[in-house]
Amino acid sequence: MDIEIKKILLDFKAYADKEVIVKGWVRNNRAQKEFGFIDLNDGTAFESVQVVYEDKELENFKDVAKYNSGSAVSVKGRVVLTPKMKQAFEIKADQVILEGSSLEDYAIQPKRHTREFLRENAHFRPRTNLFNAVFRVRSVISYAVHKFFQERNFIYLHSPIITASDAEGAGEMFQVTTLGQTKVEEGHKNDFFGKKSNLSVSGQLQAEAFALAFKNVYTFGPTFRAEKSNTPRHASEFWMIEPEIAFADLNDDMQLAEDMVKYIIKDLFEQCPSELAFFNKFVEKGLIDKLKNVLDSSFKRITHKEATDILLKNNDQFVIKAVEGEDLATEHEKFLTKHFNGPVFVTDWPKGIKAFYMRMNDDLETVAAMDLLVPGAGELIGGSQREERLDMLEKRMEEMHVDGEELWWYKELRKYGGNKHAGYGLGLDRMIMYVTGVDNIRDVIPFPRTPKNCEF
Repeated sequence: MDIEIKKILLDFKAYADKEVIVKGWVRNNRAQKEFGFIDLNDGTAFESVQVVYEDKELENFKDVAKYNSGSAVSVKGRVVLTPKMKQAFEIKADQVILEGSSLEDYAIQPKRHTREFLRENAHFRPRTNLFNAVFRVRSVISYAVHKFFQERNFIYLHSPIITASDAEGAGEMFQVTTLGQTKVEEGHKNDFFGKKSNLSVSGQLQAEAFALAFKNVYTFGPTFRAEKSNTPRHASEFWMIEPEIAFADLNDDMQLAEDMVKYIIKDLFEQCPSELAFFNKFVEKGLIDKLKNVLDSSFKRITHKEATDILLKNNDQFVIKAVEGEDLATEHEKFLTKHFNGPVFVTDWPKGIKAFYMRMNDDLETVAAMDLLVPGAGELIGGSQREERLDMLEKRMEEMHVDGEELWWYKELRKYGGNKHAGYGLGLDRMIMYVTGVDNIRDVIPFPRTPKNCEF
């Protein structure tokens, strides 16, 4: 019977001495005079299985011995238990059929390859151990996100990818147009949408509209930044998770974020133990302990002022010196997580370094914003309570030169049934980097889009 390798791995004793048919790709083929070994992976599990083939059993033994790495094959054979060997079972082949040959110059040979080389061969890299594990984890986390919110009765919003709104006010957006460059400079009146439009940097503003009808909503989809940053932490296309909760304040927002992070990590331990063990051994020593520490921690909450005071007392340890009222550098964030030996929420940020939609605190100097800092990485989540008071919102928009006419609909939400609400954003790719230990965002996105790179 045709069967997935994952099913055999989960209950191999039940298949002992039974005939099975498995289909997959050759990771390695070690042929000797009278027998050989194929490491076969079918993509359903991180682990490969060993197929043993013998000259006396196969009419096409000499042909099978020449199958190159990357070849697609179908194997019929018997599951044999091998309790004294590294793998608890192997498949003794009665038949090996070539489904698709692989040329000798196949890029992914059974040896170590640099990550840069694999980025240049992104169409093949899922066939390597590292990227097979990374993208399996990406799939599991994506599903865990939906499970987390759906179990809490959140509505899933498909926010628009093309928008006229700039949620962040940064201006570094990809423009969408059907006009030539000269006509774009003349104006957008005759453009496809009749106005300037862009690829979205966030679904937050639209999520606020839906939260004021459904109470609890979330967006989960691609977002885009035209920022020319060639760093290991930036990409031009990335996926964002953005929940929005009505009748909620900043404390509710932080609790939701803490619950979500723990839910994702717990689900990974249950669904991907082999992958996490691989990352712990070959990518980041101590990764599993780091993640368990997050699960066991009660996330600390401190204000930006309290965080800065701690940093100022230790300023001699930093390359970038901490300054009162300024943003935190990555080294500051990592220091704070070490200081508290676990994840930390930093709240009540100076209004001058945060977005227009964040609720003004009573001191009129800070806003009800939060960043979640996690050990080993720094910032993982950013969020806030939203400004529900129309007069305060309009004042902030004016101060920050945000076009109020473009966001007329956003202001109207404050006129008709507006209430306190909050939300946050978690970059899926940053989360994957954190739980795998992989330190470059290009290596957790299947086909990364970065400045000067739009291949595949």
